[in-house]
Amino acid sequence: MDAFAWTQILETAALVFGAAIVVFLPWELWRLRRAGRLDRSRLREMVASFSPLVPTLLVSGVVTAFVLALYGGVAALVPWSIPTNGFTALLALLAVDFLYYWDHYTSHRNRTYWALAHSVHHSSPSYDQTTGLRVSFIDGFISPWFYVPVVAIGFDPLLVAACFALIIGWQQWLHTETIGRLPWLDGWLNTPSNHRAHHGVQARYQDVNFGAILIVWDRLFGTWVPESEAEPVHYGITHPIESDNPIDVHLCEARRLWRDLAATPRYRDRLGRLLHAPDWEPDPSA
Repeated sequence: MDAFAWTQILETAALVFGAAIVVFLPWELWRLRRAGRLDRSRLREMVASFSPLVPTLLVSGVVTAFVLALYGGVAALVPWSIPTNGFTALLALLAVDFLYYWDHYTSHRNRTYWALAHSVHHSSPSYDQTTGLRVSFIDGFISPWFYVPVVAIGFDPLLVAACFALIIGWQQWLHTETIGRLPWLDGWLNTPSNHRAHHGVQARYQDVNFGAILIVWDRLFGTWVPESEAEPVHYGITHPIESDNPIDVHLCEARRLWRDLAATPRYRDRLGRLLHAPDWEPDPSA
């Protein structure tokens, strides 16, 4: 099979995993109603999580054109290419999965990336299939840069884009509380249990479980923390937005960053706020 065929296979798999919401969301709604937790507040929170879909769909064509131009431009500069077959398609997926770990890690450890894009995904105090849709459209212009090395190595640009699509599709089914621990999978794959821990706001769960499909990168780099029954996960961010207004969902952390920059007199410290982790503070004695 040629590159186009393998790209189609990966994109189909991405759609299959992405369609998990069709199965899991009705199941979640039924369970929440039975438990008496499907109140007006929870429904409003779900609608707030759906809200990022609107700008994402509106700019999807621009994002697609940007990604194709970026990867196509890099591929045109590289004088070599790797032929696409089953083995190399698997290698490309492994490479993209590895770089996703660092993309995801950076989105938590760089305040600019966090405030402008990734904090949107973590801002909900609830955790269900709608949380998987709570993604800022700005991420579409930041994240693709992390995968340029895979194209520069010589992998087909469309194959790289399809691998990334599969990784995003995989993560949709992770956003659910209807599936408990999976002991035979939790140690090497990103599962609902592992991803619930990633969304935890407690100190134990801060900045852990960054993997996409594989969780082995977290185990290798010391960022894997299993979900604990002794400490149930509480979801959200350390500065709760306490709002289901779509504008607040998108801009809350960006506004907080702007206020902190305005209150920071020294340019060196402003740069530190932009580049360091979200909890970084200037040293007043420096």
